[in-house]
Amino acid sequence: MDWLTTVDHKKIAILYLLAGGLFFGFGGVEAMLIRLQLIKPMNDLVSAQTFNELITMHGTTMIFLGVMPVIFALMNAVIPLQIGARDVAFPFVNALGFWTFLFGGILLNLSWIMGGAPDAGWTAYTPLSTSTYSTTHGVDFYTVGLQIAGLGTLIGGINFLATIITMRAPGMSFMRMPMFTWTSFITSAMILFAFPAITVGLVLLSFDRILGANFFEVSNGGNPVLWQHIFWIFGHPEVYILILPAFGVISEVIPTFARKRLFGYSSMVFATILIAFLGFMVWAHHMFTTGLGPIANALFSIATMLIAVPTGIKIFNWLFTMWGGQIRFTSANLFAIGFVPTFVMGGVTGVMLASAPADYQFHDTYFVVAHFHYVIVGGLVFGLFAGLHYWWPKMFGRVLNETIGKWTFWFFAIGFHLTFFVQHFLGLMGMQRRIFTYLPNQDFDTLNLVSTVGAFLMAVGVLLFLFNCFVTAAKPKGVANDPWEDGRTLEWAIPSPPPEYNFKQIPLVRGLDAYWKEKMAGNKEMTPAEPLGSIHMPSPTILPFVMSVGIFIAGLGLMFSSEKFNNSFMSMIFNNWIVVIIGLVITFGSMLLRSLFDDHGWHIEPEELEEEGVKA
Repeated sequence: MDWLTTVDHKKIAILYLLAGGLFFGFGGVEAMLIRLQLIKPMNDLVSAQTFNELITMHGTTMIFLGVMPVIFALMNAVIPLQIGARDVAFPFVNALGFWTFLFGGILLNLSWIMGGAPDAGWTAYTPLSTSTYSTTHGVDFYTVGLQIAGLGTLIGGINFLATIITMRAPGMSFMRMPMFTWTSFITSAMILFAFPAITVGLVLLSFDRILGANFFEVSNGGNPVLWQHIFWIFGHPEVYILILPAFGVISEVIPTFARKRLFGYSSMVFATILIAFLGFMVWAHHMFTTGLGPIANALFSIATMLIAVPTGIKIFNWLFTMWGGQIRFTSANLFAIGFVPTFVMGGVTGVMLASAPADYQFHDTYFVVAHFHYVIVGGLVFGLFAGLHYWWPKMFGRVLNETIGKWTFWFFAIGFHLTFFVQHFLGLMGMQRRIFTYLPNQDFDTLNLVSTVGAFLMAVGVLLFLFNCFVTAAKPKGVANDPWEDGRTLEWAIPSPPPEYNFKQIPLVRGLDAYWKEKMAGNKEMTPAEPLGSIHMPSPTILPFVMSVGIFIAGLGLMFSSEKFNNSFMSMIFNNWIVVIIGLVITFGSMLLRSLFDDHGWHIEPEELEEEGVKA
């Protein structure tokens, strides 16, 4: 019950991590089945229809339900600690964001057992995803499930914006914020602007499929290219929503293990802002083959190439941070250092794809698959592994086993390059995306076999990480505040794991890398900015969970509202919108309860804090 009702950002971080891990596992199994199907020519492990469902669900699950919650787990666990806050701005909304995300993800994955998964590709291009060509409920699960999960992400982003703007400790100006907080702040702003676009697109597609509207149906005067614009106006910023927090992680890990402050901090901040700004201006480079014309193609091509400039600034800053540093090759740092060349390779192929004439050749081949996996897996997943190894002791009070961590890195890194490096050449030879099999003797056979072997090595790396988590969990807690001994930011100034209230007294920040500055001045802990007083805490509540259940029920009811059931009872409750109404009553009833009953929370008194201090 404690976990169902919690509004503590540290517990919500763990919930996000568990949910993200679960969906990451689903996406990984789907990826393995895709690679097994392509291990040899004319393979018949899965049917063409199942293959379409697998590639759709693999992409959708990994991007929306696998890596996004792990990013949110790190943001929840770390940001309030890095800015010297006791919690996020809206703890209730934080819990609501998690539960709506989870139920949206569950709804999407129910499609496997309720009549077929979505099968129109993770981008759900119309008219493939309209009811003319996708006759099962698969795409309905996609549209409704992603709307619910996206709602959770959106309110999470708004919460972090409010937290970072209003709750920084005294002395922490914007230009003293740690890089991870900066990148999370900019990511949250991008979520605020990008997610409404995909929400609109999903609503329109739902209307087309469930209510018979004509937004994308060509035969009724709709425009299928409109979907591509709506999707990519969200979809391209989404890539940066994913990768910027990873940039932030790398910017924390490398300085810690090089024992040097981050090189070019202010240029890093402005480069991040520039990447976010340009990220909204390049969406049509996904559409060079739709016939937008030479002027549009040229503009989007140039804007895309421009993004390489701020990204290059970041790469050189990380290299200069390591230059002359006392580098320690911990498993967290191995992932961070491995990230740099891997991400550069993804970036270079991105610049190649930015050229419209070249893109015309590369489009819909495995070259593109290799490119975005180098960015998302070689960039983001490397960054997440670095962050998890780095902040694990802060979250759980135990340090992950370094030997297993290094094995994780080598299996994952070697497997990754084996899997995706060869796919560039497969693409250049003409192997197309989204094909479920291929003829022999086209020079595809060996490279596909190598790619599948690499995927298994990556899977071993992920399983080693899980094994590491279980082995570590069996050990007793007992980690110092700053287990790496070179922690620079505020989260390392308090116990591991942090107490419920984070900071007994809000710290006074006297410069960039606030904790490092105090250590260099000879202080064992932060100077407090306030006297010891009673601490206000938010009350736990079941309402976010109940509200999300209501949204889940309403979504399910909407999808089957026009279904022809054999059972008269099912027909009555679904076709008359009774299920939708029940779900909405639960949700709005919970909102009403939240509004009418004022919950003032509770307080921890100074005497209790002092007793705890004695115990500690």
